[in-house]
Amino acid sequence: MINQYEIMETIQMLEVEKLDIRTITMGISLRDCSDSDPERARQKIYDKICSYAGRLVEVAREIELKYDIPIINKRVAVTPMAMVAEASEEENYVK
Repeated sequence: MINQYEIMETIQMLEVEKLDIRTITMGISLRDCSDSDPERARQKIYDKICSYAGRLVEVAREIELKYDIPIINKRVAVTPMAMVAEASEEENYVK
């Protein structure tokens, strides 16, 4: 059970010490996006990132409002592209 001391300590962290969340990171595996056709692989990668992370900032803002704690950075981490690209002969996946 939460005691009075813990409540006061939390209030102090929020108001006096300006508690925040430095970073939230969404990790997305792109291994299933590998394809021998680089164009198809690019589309799979784009679709998966947009599908999973499309609302990341919006949801982070909802969490900020709900708990009244700012989230400073929102980021996405993905599988290293070398692992995804090994299925094709493409040298550059950036377009």
